[in-house]
Amino acid sequence: MSSHREAPEISMDPAADNADVYAFVSPDKPDTVTIITNFVPLQAPAGGPNFFEFGNDVLYSIFINNSGDAHPDIEYQFQFHSSLRNPNTFLYNTGPIDSLKSTNWNKRQFFSITRVQDGKSKLLGSDLKCPPCNIGPRSTPNYETLAAEAVHTLPTGEVVFAGQRNDPFFVDLGAIFDLGDLRPFQHLHLIPTPDGTGVDNTKAVNIHSIVIQIPIKSLTTDGSMPTDVMSAKSVLGIWSSSSRRKVKMIDAANDSKSESGPWTQISRLGNPLFNEVIVPLGKKDVWNGQQPSGDAAYLSNVEHPELAGLLPVLYPNVFPNLAALKTARADLVAILLTGLPSGVVGGFQNYTGKTYADMLRLNVAVPPAKSPNPLGVVGGDLAGYPNGRRVFDDVVTIELRAIAGLTVPLVDKTFKPDAATSAIDQGIAPAASRYLTAFPYVRTPYDGYDTPSS
Repeated sequence: MSSHREAPEISMDPAADNADVYAFVSPDKPDTVTIITNFVPLQAPAGGPNFFEFGNDVLYSIFINNSGDAHPDIEYQFQFHSSLRNPNTFLYNTGPIDSLKSTNWNKRQFFSITRVQDGKSKLLGSDLKCPPCNIGPRSTPNYETLAAEAVHTLPTGEVVFAGQRNDPFFVDLGAIFDLGDLRPFQHLHLIPTPDGTGVDNTKAVNIHSIVIQIPIKSLTTDGSMPTDVMSAKSVLGIWSSSSRRKVKMIDAANDSKSESGPWTQISRLGNPLFNEVIVPLGKKDVWNGQQPSGDAAYLSNVEHPELAGLLPVLYPNVFPNLAALKTARADLVAILLTGLPSGVVGGFQNYTGKTYADMLRLNVAVPPAKSPNPLGVVGGDLAGYPNGRRVFDDVVTIELRAIAGLTVPLVDKTFKPDAATSAIDQGIAPAASRYLTAFPYVRTPYDGYDTPSS
């Protein structure tokens, strides 16, 4: 998964597990950027009676860097609290929830949002309502109406939503972690097995999404709306994190909990699959607690990714050119740690400077694509990953092809990618209904009554 259960410690703390980050110029509102950050991954829709929610003791943050130094220039903070109507019932709801004001909804959740800039905090909204989880046709009829009620437009221009959604990230999870045994690619494996299409293991699971749509002018260094794709002012670095208080105390006698001390970061995410596939197992927890500005410590893991060395072993005689490649992977450094400088891809750049940092890099001067290609930049669509990340971008296929050598010619014209590289594909094509064309872009979560078997 992009960052679902990607490190030992955070795999035991799903409420704080930063699963995915998306950032793109809003296709239906191109003077804004939409940022989505997901938590509480791999939710079984029927997971009651204590249905999923954000952590009331977790600080969720979205960071924007507009100065190229990989330090936060702008931070949006989200904090949640729950309210119980009736503590004497085991039920999440005691009847149909037909609106967010319904007295049948027993366990409600609310949130506040704060913007931090230049050391100053400004509360933008408080007691904003989350929708309930999607329980089933009797408990949550007309779920889209409930979700629409949870879309909030703030006085400062942002639009925000926080609640359960269907996980937009699509991946053949069973194949990826079975030694990279991609089903459509199996005929090239050491032990030949029948060809087949990929299995979308996240198709019917839910997740909790924080979605915010922000005017571009409020994110750039000078408050402008950039139009020059070659200007540094057009590029934003974006990542997300979760933090917990340093001390937590539990009083069993009084059935109470309290937290104190400074916030301590325990999860973060910029590029998909960075901690998942690039960072070694023994360093994953440490990486989650650090800031992107310190990612030079992981430069060697990007320059010499372990998976690039495994592919020729898993698929003998399929990647001879990759096996012979011994030089540092400057192409992956550009994609993951610095952004693509001008001259690498014609008429485009999303370079943020020499500081090595895992961030999504979004050039906001690139307009939304009229005919999007899920392979993003490598598919000729400059509005897609690694220029930000859209919900439908096939980041697994993109990054596997890149690691296998497809992007090496961007920095080394003498290298010839192996013929099989451009054929790598996880074999999944999600239906268009998997996503929404307007805010919040991530679709209705599955309910526990009607969840498909696969």
